[in-house]
Amino acid sequence: MARPRKPLLSRERIIETAGVLIDAEGVEAISTRRLAAELGVSGPSLYNHFRTKDEILEAVADAVQAQVDLSMFDAGAHPESGDWGWDTALHDWGVAYRATLKAHPHIVPVLALGPGRRPAGLRVADAVFGAMVRAGWPPAQATSIGALMRYFVTGSALGSFARGFVDDQAAYDPTDYPHLGQAHLLAERQEQVDEGAFETGLRAIIDGLRVQFAAIAEK
Repeated sequence: MARPRKPLLSRERIIETAGVLIDAEGVEAISTRRLAAELGVSGPSLYNHFRTKDEILEAVADAVQAQVDLSMFDAGAHPESGDWGWDTALHDWGVAYRATLKAHPHIVPVLALGPGRRPAGLRVADAVFGAMVRAGWPPAQATSIGALMRYFVTGSALGSFARGFVDDQAAYDPTDYPHLGQAHLLAERQEQVDEGAFETGLRAIIDGLRVQFAAIAEK
């Protein structure tokens, strides 16, 4: 039999195509009509794989979350030294998580809603919670840590602080804004400013958690 001219429609093709569209144009670009056109199929054929557009968005979000490295939560992550620390693991995961979200910023609002029933999202939650409990955190605090990290990482990926300022010095009249004389330079230093802010915040969170953990250990 001759091969079909186009690859057969599958969930994977739909998710991949939807992900490319979202990365390029945002979630507003997704519609069954647009996806069908991109895939070269009829609109109704999509419903053999997804019932609604929201299901497609959830699947794309899960595919993105599946890219987040979780290996640092493995107790054998540093076999050369035999060392594993919940604080180092949490830091490294936060950096990896944000890097993934930065690569796919338009899907972040969907991810920010929580894992729901998404398998990859649930694996992330399970890995973080399990590692914290294994390290000695009480379950309630381990839950709070997972929530805190999600708030911080997804929040940092939703936008750029530096891009929120224009590169026009005249916009920051010292009469009105006496402390913003250099604000017009922030936009051109976006990477430095945003990365520095994220790392500062992440280290502050973990330093604070270390203090709490030490207090728990003393009880």
